[in-house]
Amino acid sequence: MTDPRFPIGNFQPQASYSAAEKTALLEVIARTPQDLRAALEGLTEAQLETPYRDGGWTLRQVAHHVPDSHINAYVRTKLALTEDAPIIKPYDEAGWALLEDTKAVPLEVSLRLLEAIHTRWVVLLQSLQPSDWARTYQHPVSGAISLERMLALYAWHGQHHVAHVTSLRKQKNW
Repeated sequence: MTDPRFPIGNFQPQASYSAAEKTALLEVIARTPQDLRAALEGLTEAQLETPYRDGGWTLRQVAHHVPDSHINAYVRTKLALTEDAPIIKPYDEAGWALLEDTKAVPLEVSLRLLEAIHTRWVVLLQSLQPSDWARTYQHPVSGAISLERMLALYAWHGQHHVAHVTSLRKQKNW
């Protein structure tokens, strides 16, 4: 059985990505908002309060987490493009998932936020020159992250969380 924490597998970065691979990854990032919206469509409030696995986040928390995470990635992209290897600040994802906005704000707000961020992020990423992909930011734990690697990571990340929703829907026959 597949590990429910990683329904599409762990992130496996490559040493580098061809222009065609980067284009495909950009397409994944561009469609992530619609994929998440489709995965969540029609779920009841009770279903949204269901954890995708024992001890895991609820589908509601997952849905709010994706824009939280991708906002951070968008800002990190801009920092890497405008500063020399900036040190970024990690954030407490689990703590953010417990905050009141995750509980009280309708999913539609986060889905629209994800669409808006991705619209800007994709335009920015499409404008990069080949040399820009090697620009980095410094993560205090993970070290230097190139924009090329970040592209692959967040293409995976969006689909990873979409799969949390779709896997649970399949398991529960929703």
